[in-house]
Amino acid sequence: MRNVRDYAIITATYWVFTLSDGALRMLVLLHLHEQGFSPLSLAMLFVLYEFFGMVTNLFGGWLGAKHGLKMTLGAGLLLQVLACSLLALWESNLTVPLVMGMQGLSGIAKDLTKMSSKSYIKMVVPENDQAGLLKWVAILTGSKNTLKGAGFFVGGFLLTTVGFFGSCLCMALALAATWAASTLALPKAPGKSRTSVTLKSLVPADKRLQWLSAARLFLFGSRDAWFVVGLPIFLSASAGWSHEAVGGFLASWIIGYGMVQASAGALLSRFSSSAGKQPIWAGPLARWKISLLIPLGGILAGLQTSVSPTIVLVGGLIVFAIIFAMNSALHSYLVVAYSKEDTVALDVGFYYMSNAAGRLLGTLLSGALFGWAGQGTAGLTACVAASFFMVVLSSVLCIPLQEAETP
Repeated sequence: MRNVRDYAIITATYWVFTLSDGALRMLVLLHLHEQGFSPLSLAMLFVLYEFFGMVTNLFGGWLGAKHGLKMTLGAGLLLQVLACSLLALWESNLTVPLVMGMQGLSGIAKDLTKMSSKSYIKMVVPENDQAGLLKWVAILTGSKNTLKGAGFFVGGFLLTTVGFFGSCLCMALALAATWAASTLALPKAPGKSRTSVTLKSLVPADKRLQWLSAARLFLFGSRDAWFVVGLPIFLSASAGWSHEAVGGFLASWIIGYGMVQASAGALLSRFSSSAGKQPIWAGPLARWKISLLIPLGGILAGLQTSVSPTIVLVGGLIVFAIIFAMNSALHSYLVVAYSKEDTVALDVGFYYMSNAAGRLLGTLLSGALFGWAGQGTAGLTACVAASFFMVVLSSVLCIPLQEAETP
């Protein structure tokens, strides 16, 4: 790889941020739960986190192309420092609007950091090494999710040992130190476009990127349509799980999901004839998407039987995690593979704007459907049915994506 040192710095910086992001989410959830906030209120605190992710990815890619990825990476770290510091400062006066605002700020920080880190891979992997590109994208993406899950545990540990104020302060100091170190170590403006960057450049001209982004929207909407609100509330209110058990299970799920993602390069080489240095394009992606219908269909059927919902959900979630992780890893690889080095920040930014839009759509659907259909099995069934429908849409979008790949 080219510039291995810079890649290592970028990756380490992203890891620190991701650990803090998971920890901050768990801190907010547990601390506000102790203050008497309802589960639905807690879930809806993160709506601005996803909304500002959409805006940030769209304009963050433009900023990265115009001023370089070092600037957007540093901005993301500093905004997270600000969010942690303000939460610590206002610990005794936390309200729903205030926490929503801080989570919105954290969402901006997260997507600036993610867009910068994933865009940079394009500049360190040789253009003809598609297997290497898949490997390094998968490792970065998978390790991010594993560390975010680990961050849930870190957040709970910090809250127990040093309290909410001390936890936020510790994270702010760690992030500030990471910002200083990365600012000193990285070159001046990696990722800066050599051509003029206008607002018209926000939407990529490449049809492959447009169709891939649309498919990503429905893919991540399908996950969050039942994972964000319906699943945790069902496990807590209907299945009788404690809040600690729910948090621990979801954290373990994310860690396992991230481990599968990080291994996606090796796993795909076994399933695909495109191993080695040949590119892996949209054909395998379509097949992995259709495979997602198997665990979702199994969960829908299982919830209508006398089998324990806990057994149905845990078993279905394990299979869902493996298949979804492969889908996500392929998606993350393809957006970098399709992008040109000179416009990679713009392309990745637009793509992850679609990702954030899908998560926002899924979050809103999860809360709305779970309440509309009646909390309990009926509500969760409605959420999983919506997830099934969105996977179908995401799969169908692979058809024009494959057509766009043909010269």
